[in-house]
Amino acid sequence: MYFDGMYILIIIAFIFSLWAQFRVKGTFNKYTEVPNYSGMTGQEAARRMLDANGLYDVPIEPVRGSLTDHYDPIHRVVRLSEPVYYERSISAVSVACHEVGHAIQHKVHYPMLVLRHRIFPIVNFASGVAPFLLIAGILFSAFNLLGLGIIFFSVAVAFQLITLPVEFNASNRARKIMLEQGYVTPSESKSVGKVLNAAALTYVAAALISVLELLRYILIFTNNNRE
Repeated sequence: MYFDGMYILIIIAFIFSLWAQFRVKGTFNKYTEVPNYSGMTGQEAARRMLDANGLYDVPIEPVRGSLTDHYDPIHRVVRLSEPVYYERSISAVSVACHEVGHAIQHKVHYPMLVLRHRIFPIVNFASGVAPFLLIAGILFSAFNLLGLGIIFFSVAVAFQLITLPVEFNASNRARKIMLEQGYVTPSESKSVGKVLNAAALTYVAAALISVLELLRYILIFTNNNRE
């Protein structure tokens, strides 16, 4: 009975994830058609925000694709997808400034970002090993392997949970600076919030699915130990 309920929750979470992805693309495309009042491109807004925060040495590079925007903490560079880099829309400045928000977090040593960077090598290893341990543990009823897989998978889940405050904080920083420094008007700030909140939902959905998957493996492990 517990397993049936868990599977239903995982299916619901998966549907939520698909909806979140659909929403972020739809919201981004919608506000791509809306010019921002300042007339700045995503690149110009990002450069202005970086310079205003003393990050003169952080370059901005265009990359191919859509919604491929990210901040690279290793090389200290903001990479913006071409639609964001060149366009003068609400979506462009919103996404660009969000990525700068991560650069600012890096500069001020935002605790959750620091923690995420420190555990990344461990997470990279754990997320690669966990699926093999979990599958082997279930197929061969090797519950020592299953238990070890759960431990490794827990590390990957923890990383996703840590990512949530990092993303929300970057968005809040960006939106506040954009409004205070006149990148957007108060009325545009609401649209900025819609773009950034839609993007944040994808991280929430991914974390939710991972947590439910972890609980499912834990139930399998505990149920078999009782038998």
